[in-house]
Amino acid sequence: MNQAKSGKSAIAGIQQSANRQLPERATLITIVLLTSSVLVFLALASLVMRNWTADFDRAILLIMRNPTDLADPIGPTWFEELMRDVSGLGGLGLLTFVTLTVAGFLALSGSLRNAIAVILAVGSGVILSSLLKYGFDRPRPDLVAYGTRIYTSSFPSGHAFMAATVYFTLGIMLARKFEPRPLRVFIMAISMLVTFAVGASRIYLGVHWPTDVIAGWSIGAGWALFCSTLIVRLKAD
Repeated sequence: MNQAKSGKSAIAGIQQSANRQLPERATLITIVLLTSSVLVFLALASLVMRNWTADFDRAILLIMRNPTDLADPIGPTWFEELMRDVSGLGGLGLLTFVTLTVAGFLALSGSLRNAIAVILAVGSGVILSSLLKYGFDRPRPDLVAYGTRIYTSSFPSGHAFMAATVYFTLGIMLARKFEPRPLRVFIMAISMLVTFAVGASRIYLGVHWPTDVIAGWSIGAGWALFCSTLIVRLKAD
C-alpha cells in the first residue's frame, strides 16, 4: 500500500512539474516567434530601402505574367477572377465584417472581454498598417498593369498585414474556445491558408512586390501573436 501511494505521489509530482513547464515553454516559443517576425520585417525593410531586392521582386512578378503581354497574368480568365475574389478576403470591409462577427460570437458565448480585445487588436492593426505604409512610402510595381484598384503605397502589403492580423488573431481566440486538438489545428490551418492566399493574390494581380507581401505576413503575424498573447495574459490576471 505504501509503495502504491508513493508511486501515485511520484506520478502526481511529475504531472505538476509538467504543468508548470508548459506555460514556460509556451512563453518561450511566443517570444521566439514574435522576435523572429519583427527581425524578418526589419531585415526586409532595410533591404527594400536600399533597393537590394529589386531583382528578386521583378523576377517573381514577371513569372506570373504572360511574357508577350505583361498586362495579362498567367492562367485562364476564370483564375484571374478567382484571384480578385481571394484578394477581397484581405479587404478592410470584409475583415471588419469578419471581426465583428467573431467578436459577436465571443460576446454571446460569455467572453465579452475577449470580444472587445479582439476589436481593439484589429483596430490598432489598421492604424499600424497605415503608419508603416506612410513611413516607408514605397511606390507600387510599375512593371505590369494592375489587376485591381489601388489607393495607398506599397510597403508593407496592407492586405497581407491585415489578413495575418485578423485571421491569426481570430483563429487563436476561436481555437482556445474548443477543446479537441484536431479542431484547433483545423482552425489555425484555415487561418494560415487564407492569409497565404490573400498575399499571393496581391502579387499575382501585380499590385504588390513580393517583398511587400512577405513583410506584411511577417509583421501581421507578429502583431496577431502579440495581441492574442496580451489578451490571454490580461484575462489570466
